[in-house]
Amino acid sequence: MPSVSTQDALVYAMITVSAADADMADPELQTIGELVDSLPVFEGYDTSLLPKVSGVAAEILAGEDGLENMLSLLEDTVPERLHDTLYALAVEVAIADRNLPQEELRFLQLLRDRLGIDKLTAAALERSATARYRNA
Repeated sequence: MPSVSTQDALVYAMITVSAADADMADPELQTIGELVDSLPVFEGYDTSLLPKVSGVAAEILAGEDGLENMLSLLEDTVPERLHDTLYALAVEVAIADRNLPQEELRFLQLLRDRLGIDKLTAAALERSATARYRNA
């Protein structure tokens, strides 16, 4: 498995949830760019690398045991103190197009379980994202 930075791994998680349903919707991709541009966890990150990093994520997912390898990479790369941040970013991207297909929900469940995100934290992060993307 390739050696990646914490920031790259966070991008991988966002790409993975967006690609989970085989439809990387424009609102999801736009949200990824906005999050990388605005959040402190991405401070100093070279956004020009996003297309390349996205391609690497796609290669990992397309490989044998791709999803399992991605989950292992995320667990091993992202420090425990940022596990809730990683989950929050994935939820934010998943809800961005106001459509949560089963594939995205399943990835979020696998991610939550792998990272040991407790049910209350997960529910709070999910509710918060849902509230931000609700129509009037």
